[in-house]
Amino acid sequence: MRSRLGGFTARGKSFLAIGLAVVVTGLSLSERALLSVGLALVLLPLFAALATGRTRYRIRCLRQLTPQRVPAGQHATVSLRLENISRLPTGLLLAEDTVPYPLGSRPRFVLERIEQGGARELSYPIQSDTRGHFTIGPLQVRVADAFGLVELGHSFAEHATLVVTPTIIALPRTFLAGSWHGEGTGRTRTAATSGEDDVVPRAYRDGDELRKVHWRSTARRGELMVRREEQRWRNRAVLLLDTRAGAHTGTGAGSSFEFAVSAVASIGVHLARAGLDGQLITDRGPATAPGTFEDVLLDSLAIIKTSRGTELTQGMDRVHGGAGGLLVAVAGRLTPAQARQLAASRRDAGTAMALLLAIPTWAATSAGRGQRRETGEADEAAVILRAAGWRAVTVSADTPLSVAWEKLHHATDRPATGPGWFPAGAWS
Repeated sequence: MRSRLGGFTARGKSFLAIGLAVVVTGLSLSERALLSVGLALVLLPLFAALATGRTRYRIRCLRQLTPQRVPAGQHATVSLRLENISRLPTGLLLAEDTVPYPLGSRPRFVLERIEQGGARELSYPIQSDTRGHFTIGPLQVRVADAFGLVELGHSFAEHATLVVTPTIIALPRTFLAGSWHGEGTGRTRTAATSGEDDVVPRAYRDGDELRKVHWRSTARRGELMVRREEQRWRNRAVLLLDTRAGAHTGTGAGSSFEFAVSAVASIGVHLARAGLDGQLITDRGPATAPGTFEDVLLDSLAIIKTSRGTELTQGMDRVHGGAGGLLVAVAGRLTPAQARQLAASRRDAGTAMALLLAIPTWAATSAGRGQRRETGEADEAAVILRAAGWRAVTVSADTPLSVAWEKLHHATDRPATGPGWFPAGAWS
């Protein structure tokens, strides 16, 4: 009974309050007509609550979220299917879905009637400008009487999780001299044009394909040998993201940290769709989870936050795997000493790239002072990395990521020589 009384709408409670007041007035004035009106006003919502409570509808809810993962700023669609599996048609149904605040207001629907065995399809779009994991649901359905005096609710258990990833920026297709595709067209064609005599074979291992067998070396050594240039272990990438809170500035979508997260997400998706496997590393260590490189990368970046760390290369110490892959670092503020540590963290002869954020330009933007080309510290770090064989470019707050990516591929990875190349105290 308590739940039925709690199901009265504002209209139903008004009927009760006015009816009781009229009943009291009718009794005090000994007016039977007034008393009858008051009793009618009181009994109508009570009978509505009794009738609504005795009705037992069995409704099934099916939920679908398409897609389950979207970049920030893009739409996803929630689809709901309500099926009446009871023997009676339903009355008026009021449906309201539970949606987190960043995704907007709660969608509401009014369904006049669902016949026996019938179903109704509901859908609505959702969008978030901030990344994260958001739980959508459960759906709450309230059964109302024809007069709108009583509503009794039911909540379904079904829910879905929307993953909002950082903004993904399409990057131009580029070719890197020397090719960081360990097995891709660049390296395979280079080996093919150089002639079979230049191929360096290795011993056959379980799992190697027979088409890779190098028959000339096999005949010479008396054991199965395969072509080394088609190994997959070099066809990989390591993405290093600087999450140190002290290395970034700004808040919200316009901060340097959000730019760095979006840059790593865009580069990772670009490389994954080009056929590379890879791993995400932060200053706290590698991101480990089951799934493909792209899935793990985007799911990790959707919820990543800044850290209290002070050293960028601590995570690199925990990197395991083969040598010769691509290393891409997106770093915030770097001192010359930290730049030298980053340069030394490169453990192989593979290609190393660095996008160095000029943090003062983000600070000037957030302070409303307009863009200023304060890139001295980032430029100095870039010089140190280039001297160590890295490809490094400085990125300002107004630099589009696609432009920075192209500059990175045109940057030299050969240490420059001659007077004036090293900044003062760069290697002290």
